[in-house]
Amino acid sequence: MASDATRQHHNAGMAIEREIKLPLPLAGVSSLPDKLIWLGFSLRAPRVHETNTIFDTAGRDLRGRGQLIRLRRVGERAILTYKGPGQSVRHKSREEIELDISDAGPMREILDRLGYRPVFFYEKFRTEYSRDQGILTIDETPIGNFLELEGVEEWIDLTAAELGYVESDYILLSYASLYLDYRQQHPEASSDMIFASGKRPLQ
Repeated sequence: MASDATRQHHNAGMAIEREIKLPLPLAGVSSLPDKLIWLGFSLRAPRVHETNTIFDTAGRDLRGRGQLIRLRRVGERAILTYKGPGQSVRHKSREEIELDISDAGPMREILDRLGYRPVFFYEKFRTEYSRDQGILTIDETPIGNFLELEGVEEWIDLTAAELGYVESDYILLSYASLYLDYRQQHPEASSDMIFASGKRPLQ
């Protein structure tokens, strides 16, 4: 989820999101915060449990067009997001429109009336840091830990290099796509990306 500082706006409420993911070893989750503070980052949002539901038609029309509708819950917040078709060169770039909503229940009913049904659910724990014109997030997911870097291209590349990554480490896939790849290697896995010890939260 981008901020105004990390987006290129072209119309009111619309933005271009630029980001990459990076693999984060398990040991890095505990040691990285101190390194980030040393590099000049500030804590933007403390660690929080986040749930996400992706909606689509029965025929997966949105996915076929490279589009996405997502309903996210972060604590007491509910956020509806539309993402347009992405362009992936060195960084993932796509249109993003977001708005906070006061009650996720009626929003789900509206989507249902329009023919959109939940097709994928995933959860993670997210911690956000910021520096200059970019945002770094630590995502702890059921299939491993990842960093997300979001901002202008130069900021992304500089920050990744500072953290010891090279361009071949960049991941441009969504969590839905990463989980699809994971399930091909682990056919016993749940259809949704949820923590094994937890129950699917209501949204």
